Amino acid sequence: MAAAKKSFVMEHLRKAHMIELLAKGKRLDGRALLDYRPIDIKCNVIQKANGSAQVSLGNTQVIAGVKIEVGPPFPDTPDKGLLVVNAEILPLASPYAEPGPPDEEAIELSRVVDRGVRESGMIDLSKLVLTPGQKVRAVFVDVSVLNVDGNLIDATSYAVVSALMTTKMPELEVSENLQIKEKPNTIPLPVSNIPVSVTFARIGESLIIDPDSEEESVMDARITLTTVDDGHLCAGQKGLAGGLTYEQIMFAAETAKIKGQEIREIIKKVVGSIG
Repeated sequence: MAAAKKSFVMEHLRKAHMIELLAKGKRLDGRALLDYRPIDIKCNVIQKANGSAQVSLGNTQVIAGVKIEVGPPFPDTPDKGLLVVNAEILPLASPYAEPGPPDEEAIELSRVVDRGVRESGMIDLSKLVLTPGQKVRAVFVDVSVLNVDGNLIDATSYAVVSALMTTKMPELEVSENLQIKEKPNTIPLPVSNIPVSVTFARIGESLIIDPDSEEESVMDARITLTTVDDGHLCAGQKGLAGGLTYEQIMFAAETAKIKGQEIREIIKKVVGSIG
């Protein structure tokens, strides 16, 4: 009981100190409120995957691999291919991660990232159809979180997007009798947009972007906004019980457009450098 009380007091004091700093436009690690930690992206890091990328966002590290298969479409979308994103937080990534099926955090992570990519129209799923209602390409993206130090959503999103942008798949030919034959050459995925998520944390009355693990431990609310190439919002996700004012949401939306474009240029530069 004494240890629990001490922990509560320390957490309260840490949050009070953090709020005091944020009111002055400062953060514990020296960043300004709207600064990201250093972002490092490496592509084609998994040889057996159709596409892959590893992202370091500060000390948070995520790796994503893409595998393309052929199979039946979903019954309600016979005219579209499949896109499935799954995320796993490895036990070695965090003291709080445990072996076994994905927990609520991993499930939310998968869904938020999947929604951002899907709603952006990044991949034209209609172009993945081989024989309507029967055979389509299925794009499976598996994400492994290697180290947790806050803002898993953005790190995972950047890894997934970078992996998809560098994905190569065998060119397929459908014969008159609907037989599928694989050609020797490869083609890229039909990509037409680069979705970029920007995650905000509210601590007290201040909004910050790219919260690290210490900031996440005391944040009152979280919101992730994803934009496409022209700056329009395509997806959003609110987290935690705390609320956000209308002004805070509008500020986050405008900031997501600006920061999204900055990060989009980083991704484009990395992908462009590997041809």
